[in-house]
Formats: sequence, C-alpha cells, structure tokens
Amino acid sequence: MDSADEQNGNGSHEALPPPPPDVPPNVVPVKAEPEPFKKKAVRVPIARRGLGSKGQKMPLLTNHFKVNVNNTEGYFFHYSVSLTYEDGRPVDGKGVGRKVIDRVHETYDTEFGKDFAYDGEKSLFTVGALPRNKLEFTVVLEDVLSNRNNGNASPDGHGSPNEGDRKRLRRPYHSKTFKVEISFAAKIPMQAIANALRGQESENSQEAFRVLDIILRQHAAKQGCLLVRQSFFHNDPKNFVDLGGGVLGCRGFHSSFRTSQGGLSLNIDVSTTMIIQPGPVVDFLIANQNVRDPFSLDWAKAKRTLKNLRVKASPSNQEYKITGLSEKTCKEQLFQLKQKNGGDGGAEAVEITVYDYFVNHRNIDLRYSGDLPCINVGKPKRPTYIPLELCSLVSLQRYTKALSTLQRSSLVEKSRQKPQERMTVLSNALKSSKYDAEPMLRSCGISISPSFTQVEGRVLSAPKLKVGNGEDFFPRNGRWNFNNKKLVEPSRIEKWAVVNFSARCDIRNLVQNLTKCAEMKGIPIEDPFDVFEENPQSRRSPPVLRVEKMFELIQSRLPGQPKFLLCLLPERKNSDIYGPWKRKNLAEFGIVTQCIAPQRVNDQYITNVLLKINAKLGGLNSMLAVEHSPSLPLVSNVPTLILGMDVSHGSPGQSDVPSIAAVVSSRQWPLISRYRACVRTQSPKLEMIDSLFKRVSETEDEGIIRELLLDFYVTSGKRKPDQIIIFRDGVSESQFNQVLNIELDQINEACKFLDEKWSPKFVVIVAQKNHHTKFFQPGSPDNVPPAVKCQALGNFSCSAVATKVGEIPITLDHPGTTRPTHYHVLLDEVGFSADDLQELVHSLSYVYQRSTTAISVVAPICYAHLAASQMGQFIKFEDMSETSSSHGGVTSAGAVPVPQLPKLQEKRLIKQHTFRQNMLGPAPRHSDAIWHVFGLFWILYASRYGQLLMACGVAFSSVHVSVHNASKQIRHPWCMHHPGLDGIL
Repeated sequence: MDSADEQNGNGSHEALPPPPPDVPPNVVPVKAEPEPFKKKAVRVPIARRGLGSKGQKMPLLTNHFKVNVNNTEGYFFHYSVSLTYEDGRPVDGKGVGRKVIDRVHETYDTEFGKDFAYDGEKSLFTVGALPRNKLEFTVVLEDVLSNRNNGNASPDGHGSPNEGDRKRLRRPYHSKTFKVEISFAAKIPMQAIANALRGQESENSQEAFRVLDIILRQHAAKQGCLLVRQSFFHNDPKNFVDLGGGVLGCRGFHSSFRTSQGGLSLNIDVSTTMIIQPGPVVDFLIANQNVRDPFSLDWAKAKRTLKNLRVKASPSNQEYKITGLSEKTCKEQLFQLKQKNGGDGGAEAVEITVYDYFVNHRNIDLRYSGDLPCINVGKPKRPTYIPLELCSLVSLQRYTKALSTLQRSSLVEKSRQKPQERMTVLSNALKSSKYDAEPMLRSCGISISPSFTQVEGRVLSAPKLKVGNGEDFFPRNGRWNFNNKKLVEPSRIEKWAVVNFSARCDIRNLVQNLTKCAEMKGIPIEDPFDVFEENPQSRRSPPVLRVEKMFELIQSRLPGQPKFLLCLLPERKNSDIYGPWKRKNLAEFGIVTQCIAPQRVNDQYITNVLLKINAKLGGLNSMLAVEHSPSLPLVSNVPTLILGMDVSHGSPGQSDVPSIAAVVSSRQWPLISRYRACVRTQSPKLEMIDSLFKRVSETEDEGIIRELLLDFYVTSGKRKPDQIIIFRDGVSESQFNQVLNIELDQINEACKFLDEKWSPKFVVIVAQKNHHTKFFQPGSPDNVPPAVKCQALGNFSCSAVATKVGEIPITLDHPGTTRPTHYHVLLDEVGFSADDLQELVHSLSYVYQRSTTAISVVAPICYAHLAASQMGQFIKFEDMSETSSSHGGVTSAGAVPVPQLPKLQEKRLIKQHTFRQNMLGPAPRHSDAIWHVFGLFWILYASRYGQLLMACGVAFSSVHVSVHNASKQIRHPWCMHHPGLDGIL
C-alpha cells in the first residue's frame, strides 16, 4: 500500500518537476530590457497658414465686443465644493447648490472674504486665495415643503380643523441643515488668457476661459434667469411667443468670451429656447392635446407630460414637483383623515374624498375639477393630492421634447429679425446685463467695449455652371433657374404611375404640366401607367394601413414593378403618410418616389419637382464648368476623394434611440457633383463615428471607408485617391482632437488595410453653423450678401475662434440669412493656399442637385446630414423608448444594445472581379466585392424590420446608399431590377 502511494499518490517523487539546472559561478545575469514603447503621435489642429485675397472687399460689423484684460499677473484659484446633508448624504438636487453657497457667503462673509464664481455643482473659483486651503461651514436653509402632507393638509397652510393639521403647521417651513466643504484644487494663471491670444493655447487657457464663462452664468443666475449653457432667459412675458401645443418660444441672449486674432471679445447673440406655457395646468393640457375642454383629455398622456414639472398651489403659493396623477377623480379619490376624538382626546381615521375635504373642510370652491384626476405631488407610498384647478405651472420650465413640424415653422417665422432690429436688441442686451457691475469681472480687470467690432469681408465671385447643350451661365446673388435651359444629364422617366392619398388636386392637369415641363428640360418622359386614388373609406385608417392598402391596389393593377411613383399627399408639412410611404418604397421595393403636396402649382414648382426626380433617377441637373474642363486647383490634377460626414441623434426625449452615422463620398473623379452614401447605426448620442474601420478578421474589414474607397476606385478609372478631403459636420471645438485622433486614425487604418504601401494625403475640415457669430452691413437695412468671405483682416478674426485653428469663416447662406458657416481647417497635408481652399469650399456649395441656390454648407455635408436624418425618420427601432429622458448625455460604445441596419444581399448581379485584384492584390471572397451592372448598382435584398429591401443604386442627388447588418435573403413577387434608391437623400 505504501509503495503504491509512493508511486501514484501525493508523495510520489516522480510527480514533482525536475530541479532547475545549476548556474555556473562565472555567469553574470543579464537584466531583461523591455521593448521600447512607441508612443503614438497625437495630432493637434494646425495653425493658420495665411490669408486669402480674392474677392471684392466690403466693411462689416460683427456681434463681438472687444474686451480689455488689465489683470494678467494674478491667478484664479479653483476650489472643489462638497455639499452634504446633516446625515452625510450628498446633495443632488438641481438649483440647491447655488442657494447653499449663497447662504454660506451671507453667513460667513468675513471668513469667506472674497467674491467668487460658482458653477452650481462642484467647482468654485476666486481671484486670489481664500484664507485657508480647506474650509468647512454649516448652514441652514428654510424651504417650503409640502410633500410631507398626506392629502388632508390644506394647500394654504392654515385654518385646519383637526389636530393632525395643527401638528404639521408647527413647521410650515421645513429647515434643512447642509454641510459645506471647500477644498483647494488648482491654481490657474491669468497669463494663460494672454498666451492664448498669442496662439499659445494650453490646458490652463481653456480653464481660464471656462472661469470667465462661469462668471457670466452666475451673473445671469443672480438676475433670476433660466440658464441653458451660455444662453440666458429672463422671466418676461414680452419675450414669449406662442408656438401652439402649450409650448412657448422664450427669447433670450447668448453671451460668451471668445478668443480672436484681435484679442479677447464678448460674443452676444439672440437665442431662443422652448418652455412650458405657464399658468393653470388645465389650460396647458388643453393646448397640448388640442382638445376643447378638460373632459376630453387623454389622462395617460397627460400624466407623462406633467411628470416632474413644477407647480404652485393656490392660494398658498407653495411650490411642488408633480409626481403623477390620482387614479380616480377628485370626487372619488379617498384618503385617511385623522380627526380628534372628542371623548378621550385621541384621534381616529376617517375616510374622505379629496373633493369633500377641500370644499367642506377648507371652504375652497372647486368649479370643474371634481370630475377630473388630482395632481399628485407626494411620494409613491405617501401621495399628496391637490385638485387640478388649484395648480398653476411655474414659468421658465424648459420643454425638451421634439417640436412638431408646425411648431418649428412657427418658431422660425416668429424668430425672424431684420439686421438693424437685431443689432438694437444686442446692444440693449449688453447694457441691461450690467457686466461693469459684476465684482468678479472687476477683480479680473475686465472692461467691455459697447461697440460692435468692425471687420473686413470679401465677396467671392459665383462659379460658372454648365447645363444641357454645353451652355454656360453664372448664378446671380447665389441663385439661378432653368428657364429655357435643359439639364446637363437628363434621366428617363418611364414605367411610372401617380398615387393620390386624398389630396385635392387636378391630377390630369398636373400630369400634363409635368410632361410638358420635362420635355422642355430635355427629360424623356412616358405617359403614366395609371392614377391610383385612395379609397375614401381608408382615410381614417392608421397611416401604415393606408400605405399597405395602396400597395395592394398598385400590385393588383400593374403588370410589374414600377420604376417611379409620384405620390400626392393631403398635408404639406406634417403628413403622417410620408414616413410609412417612404419606408415601404425604399425598404421593401427599392422604388423611386417623389412626394408632393400640390397647392400652388406653377412652372417653377413643377421645375423644382423635376430637378428632384431627375437626380433621384441618377441624372445630373447642372455641374461646375471647372468639372467639365477639368481645372479645379489641386483637385482636378490628382485623384481626390471628397468625404462628407455627419451623425444624426435621436430627438430630444429619446436618449436611448441609436444614433445614425452617414458618410458620403465623391465618385467619378474628377467630378465633384456625384456622391455615394453609407449609413450605419451606433450607440445613442455618440458623436464620433465608430464604424469607419471595422476589422472582423485578418482579411476582412466591414467598415464604411472600405466601401467608399472601392467605389471610388471602380468609378474613377481604377485610380486610388492620392488625396482625401474630409468635411466633418456637427462637432464642437472640444471635439476637434477626437476627429483628428479617432476618426482620422480609422480612415487611415482602412486605407492601410487595403494596401500597406498606400499613404494618401489628408485634409480635415470641420464645418460649424451652430455658433453665434453674425455679420451686419454698417448703415444698411439689408442682410450680408451670400458668398461673403470674412477672415482675419484688420487684425481681427470675425469668427472669434482660437487662432490656433486654421479658419475659413465664410457666408454661403441663402439670401435673407445672416449666420455664416465657419470652416475650421484642422489638418492640411496637401498644402492648399487660403484662396484655393476657399474656392473649393465655395464651389462645393453650388453642386447640390436638389437646389437652384448656393446652399449654406458644402454639398457633401448636406448629403450626409440628409442621409442620416432621413434614415432615422423611417427606420423604426421597435424596442426603443419614446418617452425616455433627453438628459442622458453621451452613451459609451456598447453600453446600450444597438439594433443594426439590415445587411444587403445580392441578387442577379455581375461581379467586377478584376478591379480589386488590380488595386489590392488577391481577390476577396464572394461578399467582399463591389457589384456593378451597366455602370449602375442594382437592387440588393435584406430582411428584418419589416423585411427591408434596399436598393444600392443611384440615389437622388446622385448619392448611393448602402445599409448594413442583418440576415437572410427574401424574394418578392415583383421583379426587382431598378437601379434607383429613394428617400435616403
């Protein structure tokens, strides 16, 4: 037994590892050196390289007011603020922080000793140091508290007939004790401001400007303003405009400090936010739901709408937060009322209705709310009910949900201001702000000029356009038309029909005018196969059902799939049919469709419709003469790919709906008028595109850029782009480094994955319209004309953005607007001169095929925005909430499951098997190829989300779209062969 254990058991010597070999005594151990770590170079935005000179000069005024900073030798001291309740719980309520810190300043003024700027959360700044690095204070705030009442408490806080109420009234104001700890965090030299103005930006300079903006916010908060980032809104009914639906537009102003080549400036602009209509709750609900009286209200919807809004109860004027509604009406909702027992002095609970309590016990007359639910301002387990008619909504409560089409139109219409009127409003805003009286600004030695800053602009000449028959013409004031002109590349309108969703229109006359106008523009057009009228009995059906029934009718009467459908909608701006109709045509059948709501049909209207139809069918309406030559500087000589990138996020109130990223790319170089698009989903609210390069194996990349590079190669004579110009939309200055070091890295990796030796040169340009710089013509009531280029002339950059970034602030808006598009050149490896780059940007604003005006931003960005936003409109994410909070912020990648767009499957396609081999070497597997038939991309299948079928074809405005990630191939009764893809662009 023992011997067996020695051989097989734990005591076996053979089971032990052999001993290590003996080390000779003369061997000296060598220390292992780790491999040197190669630190990745971090790209930063380039400095401006020079100024342009082309164009006719003109003087301009801009809404920047020069700022002098006299104290540059001092320091901002940054302190961390910790707020807790008496029991140690952290304070998390909004708005409480400012009240607590103000009380600290009032109570401990001598010990605190300095003026400060507080951001309302965890940071406090002073000029110079506080007496000690760590200060602790205890303060008491007396705040009105009604949530402890249990339905039987009077909203007026007095006159209670019972003992329970008298006990509550001993503390009508609920005192709370707060502990405040202020600890030193950092020291910021004011010299950083002067350094930034010289182009020497650093982390200190960013912090210093943050302090200045916090000072402005605190100054506005002291005046009782609603704060929305750097925009401030006063509670003045004169600033309110009714948008309908219980929503008001509230006019205020934006105020922020900006660096420029001329020094520091204060940028002030008009701003508007949406607020809930203040006043009686019932009035708001009636307006919000568009009903005649409160008895017609949808109370489930009302409950969602009212939750977390603040109200004041009459007649006490106490403020509460709404937590819900009662399940029963005021006359039926019971609660336990404790009453004093006269015999032994004890108390007994009596059930009583809320209505009976307020009417009989409080002697408050209730006119109509007895048959309506009550407002609940208590907690789930301890509700506090108040009759509806006693509650009024507090003013300046933001409305964060998406506006309807009519509300948006109303907001635009009512927000319009003439240039001189806007200048007057801005001057008055500066005066009424009284920044000279702000102690923190005085401590910084800051003084602000009351005058608009004068800059010099240049009006660029419009590029020459080419239309049909080789005819050239020049746009005037950024506009042109096709009167007596033919399209440069007309497409054929054939196998088409008209669909009428109960629109009141003379369809026969419309078709005649359309045919006549098309022939004048050189568009070959056949007679429509048929006109499909909606059954009047279907008009009250849900929109999706109406579309389904219409398609059943079309399928029953057409011999095959149509190539084009002209759809007449009954409403011009807010038709419920539009989304389902587009989805049905695009996602399931790949049919090109044009929706119209004809009200005033004339030649110009018909022409505009035909321009859209021609572009959707793969035609080209006009092109730049420099494309035809070709003679565009640095672009026509070297194969150049132009990308436009944008991300569309869910509407406000939809923080968990996936964002949609779209990238469009130019094709058929040296043209810059034709584009293809690729669309993907990504995590909600994520701005950086995360699918540009998506390596799934050693040989496979499913990213966006690979598709676009291969398409460029196929359509550009088997040439790889030596230059890639990227136009990025929708990012702020704080995200510039991410664009350069995250997105550009992905694009570079996608290029290297295709060919390791391939190193194209990059140009990265960010376009911004979401800024507050405006231009005005001095002494003129007119807006600044389109195509005005304004740069750092007169030693001042009217864009008022840090001079470290190469800037091209340029106005390319439609006539009648004053907001310029600001282009930031973050990287330029090609070496464009300022004039050449401005010419390229200017030219790209004249190639948008859906418009006969110079658009306000370059066409690639406009197409990308259109692709992302329209895909988001009709691709429904069934599992996503429609009522989630809009304050979710940025969601990290992978934090929320993101439904992917359907992956396309091929059918009856001919593989172009040689181009990738020529370009990249070994041929890929079957699904990696780009498919091509007669120069056009054919229909591709997909399933999921209603058996989606997408067409990877010539989309409208000559943009192709591919949509990715889903499952199996399906088949449909119609023959799928049309090259068009509608609705995306």
